[in-house]
Amino acid sequence: MVSARNPPRHVCVIGAGPSGLVAARELRKEGHTVVVLEQKHDVGGQWLYDPKIEGEDPLGKGKALNVHSSIYESLRLTSPREIMGFTDFPFLIKKGRDTRRFPGHKELLLYLKDFCEWFGLRDMIRFNTRVEYVGMLDYGEFGKDLRWVVESKAIDSDKVVSEVFDAVVVATGHYSHPRLPSIKGMDAWRRKQMHSHLYRVPEPFRDQVVVVVGNSLSGQDISMELVKVAKEIHLSSKLLQVSEGLSKVISKHDNLHLHPTIESLHEDGRVEFVDGSWVTADTIIYCTGYSYSFPFLDTKGAVAVDDDRVGPLYEHTFPPNLAPSLSFIGIPRKLIGFPFFESQAKWIAQLLSGKRTLPSRDEMMKSVQEFYNAREAAGIPKHNTHDLAEFEYCDKYADYVGFPHLEEWRKDLCISALVNSYVNLETYRDYYDDQELLQVAHQSPHFTQLEAEDFSSM
Repeated sequence: MVSARNPPRHVCVIGAGPSGLVAARELRKEGHTVVVLEQKHDVGGQWLYDPKIEGEDPLGKGKALNVHSSIYESLRLTSPREIMGFTDFPFLIKKGRDTRRFPGHKELLLYLKDFCEWFGLRDMIRFNTRVEYVGMLDYGEFGKDLRWVVESKAIDSDKVVSEVFDAVVVATGHYSHPRLPSIKGMDAWRRKQMHSHLYRVPEPFRDQVVVVVGNSLSGQDISMELVKVAKEIHLSSKLLQVSEGLSKVISKHDNLHLHPTIESLHEDGRVEFVDGSWVTADTIIYCTGYSYSFPFLDTKGAVAVDDDRVGPLYEHTFPPNLAPSLSFIGIPRKLIGFPFFESQAKWIAQLLSGKRTLPSRDEMMKSVQEFYNAREAAGIPKHNTHDLAEFEYCDKYADYVGFPHLEEWRKDLCISALVNSYVNLETYRDYYDDQELLQVAHQSPHFTQLEAEDFSSM
């Protein structure tokens, strides 16, 4: 039995990706009843590869997109599998599957399915169910003892199902709603424009001149794949001081060229760059990131998305006016995601059960404002508010809930992979020199817990 001060809550989790699955587990562990609403046919969220993109706006301008996953067919992890697992469920190599340290996306999906199976989560999930509306039940003092109306409908039905929950956890991810640049002539450019959200395979671009906008991980990956089939690839980047690894790739391929940002697009197919150079292109692929989008959520203005800042959110999780009955998992970016999602889930579950408490609303609002001020003072743009990129924050967050700090080996392996990718962009997933760090990892409790429970037999 769970020794909680509060009676069990009836909680709706939106999304059955990594953050939604671990939320469901932790909530149930605290004795709450849980319903997970998932719009797709299986678990995995972003990692449930979907090759069917027909009918979707190529720039992803629709309010509610039918295509959720942004995974392309050849995608491999950019982090080694050892650091990816939840704390009590390591991401193991299994016979007959993808045994690489940087496996393809299908292997991570299988890991999430294993996680779901091991902890018996599937019976809490309603698949093929899209959330249409989430709003506060209209009674009580605002922010106190809130309950939530959740309206959903099955994908193959017009019938809307309305239910009331004590709490809602939004776990819809942050790599689905395309973020687009504003470029002069973009609306008038008559050739093909698309966001990388809908890129799947290179073949449609054979013998084309392609401009790839954005020198992110996806921009680099897609460029390196297209260079094998396209006539020319022109990679447009804000920063022309590129990594040693990308420099090696560019020098290796005669048809791969680096450019500064785009100045304007022209109806005849010309793409003009800010340095005055130009090319005539067949296709432009925007690898320009993603925006946060919650089209179903009505908080009466308590939570808003402003230039990709979701807020106000205390510690990127709780709206001070609505906590803890409304929470978000998976908002922060550029950190080791799975352990962080797990710490968020534990905090939410224990707050709802009464084991832990939050600061006052005013204290939470003050904390949020201090964080915003610090980001501004550091020169970090508003749209990068949730790009944390620091181990220290993960450890600070863990302290709120008595969650273990990130293991040193996990940090070391993460840094090792980043350094290797900076120098050896094309080969870092297959050639690495961190065997000593790897040995330390495999001797850690994260992996030796298998002696008690044999996950590998699944």
